[in-house]
Amino acid sequence: MCTETEAKLKVDSLPQIERRLTELGAEFLAEELQRDYYFDNAGSSFRNSDQALRLRRQVTAGRQKNLLTYKGPKQKDDFKKRQEIEVEVADHGLGEQLLSALGFKKVLVFEKKRRIWRLRNCVVAIDCLPLLGGFVEIEGPDDEKIAGVQKDLGLSDLPHIIQSYADLIEEKLRQLGKKQREVFL
Repeated sequence: MCTETEAKLKVDSLPQIERRLTELGAEFLAEELQRDYYFDNAGSSFRNSDQALRLRRQVTAGRQKNLLTYKGPKQKDDFKKRQEIEVEVADHGLGEQLLSALGFKKVLVFEKKRRIWRLRNCVVAIDCLPLLGGFVEIEGPDDEKIAGVQKDLGLSDLPHIIQSYADLIEEKLRQLGKKQREVFL
């Protein structure tokens, strides 16, 4: 069982964060375009139990990868912690067909642009999402290392966001009175 531990922070200026990463000597790893497809059963039991089932189409340097991910309920902690199981799927369409055959339906689709950096044994993702704007996710081996990178980036005063991007987008769509279930950049 793998546990994902991260800090998610809403930021106003993504270029400012990237300048700070450069100043700190962070290593730029990749730029990705991710399209996330969230699935649930007819009773919405994944959503109602704080779990997620996602099929992601990810394009990095012109190469596509498809990842099927299960995320367990969030643990009570200062950081966002949850079980995560991820496998690569060779064909996105077949992945969708499999999930449909198992009784899952597509409930939300959205894109995000992600720029990935490595700093002090942590992965720092700079994310731009439709309707929501800019975020920084700092994922690392433990709370102390994540907090250290957050401090070095000058983001210690920002509150941690425990909600998933899917939850945030659904909330924003409700606020806007929109029924759409697909949101693109």
